[in-house]
Amino acid sequence: MNALNIKKGSSSHSAYELRDPNGDLIESHTLTAVVANESGVLARVIGLFSGRGYNIDSLTVAEVDHEGHLSRITVVTRGTPPVIAQIKAQLERLVPVYEVHDLTAEGPSVQRELALIKVTGKGEARIEALRLAEIFRANVVDSTLESFVFEMTGTPEKIDAFADLMRPLGLREIARTGVAALARGA
Repeated sequence: MNALNIKKGSSSHSAYELRDPNGDLIESHTLTAVVANESGVLARVIGLFSGRGYNIDSLTVAEVDHEGHLSRITVVTRGTPPVIAQIKAQLERLVPVYEVHDLTAEGPSVQRELALIKVTGKGEARIEALRLAEIFRANVVDSTLESFVFEMTGTPEKIDAFADLMRPLGLREIARTGVAALARGA
């Protein structure tokens, strides 16, 4: 033993950071829930995540049936397969939740996100920003003598790639809607 009485092979880090090297890998999952469109429902869903220490990578909510007063919540989260199964089971138990789907586990799905990206620059950087926007199929929705605002839809990875290329050209701000997703097929 050493001066701190830590056995050889042990870690001096927090116990929260110790992980079984043979344990499950952390995966990203897209979950959707159809819920009653009433006040407090979103707070209860978010409370489920925050109360258990689960992180939300993306959250999108919108009314999908005005007459039926239904909204669709799309959440992208990460965890081990047992944690994702637990999140899904806990979502299904909430009273105003009508159905829950794990689009990642259930098969192919279509996922898109909308982003507004402000880039400032002059001269060659401005021309290069326009060239890259054309390649990525981003639309110019606002233009001044010193800046552009691009509108772009696509996968989160596509938006990340575009933002990474815009950083050296003068990326100033980015606003993202979060992922909207639907299962493919019938």
